[in-house]
Amino acid sequence: MPPTLIIFSGLPATGKTTIARKLAHQIGAVYVRIDSIEQAIRDSGVIPDSVDDAGYRVGYSIAEDNLRLGRTVIADSVNPLRLTRDAWVNVADRSGTSAIEVEITCSDRQEHRLRAETRIAEVAGLRLPTWQEIVARDYDSWSRVHITIDTAGASVDESVQQLRNALAK
Repeated sequence: MPPTLIIFSGLPATGKTTIARKLAHQIGAVYVRIDSIEQAIRDSGVIPDSVDDAGYRVGYSIAEDNLRLGRTVIADSVNPLRLTRDAWVNVADRSGTSAIEVEITCSDRQEHRLRAETRIAEVAGLRLPTWQEIVARDYDSWSRVHITIDTAGASVDESVQQLRNALAK
């Protein structure tokens, strides 16, 4: 695969980070996780309020630097708004690489809720959203062609393989 920006999107607790991380490991891609960046910014104390915009901007810069070096980059974030999705695609355009958008979903509401209520934060200090915050979140519908992986009832390995098959097309 030539250098590519693989842009993950999806509500919290759908399996997005687990799949993104495993795919990055398998293909040797640079992995950029917005949750980690945002928590590091919070921990620095530099920005007292919301860090959402700052975290994404740092992520865009890291991704662009690595794409320009010829590396494939996997960007892992909720990416709920058309604005942020467009910004990721612009990163690929500026670096002269292609972008592939991937939306991770969990169509089984009960399974999704169980995941949300039982998961443990892997990033020290990160407060995970509650189920109510997840379902109330603004999430723009898609206007572009993208890959959708539904993780309901599927193992991580099955989901990653389904994604790899879709990427190979």
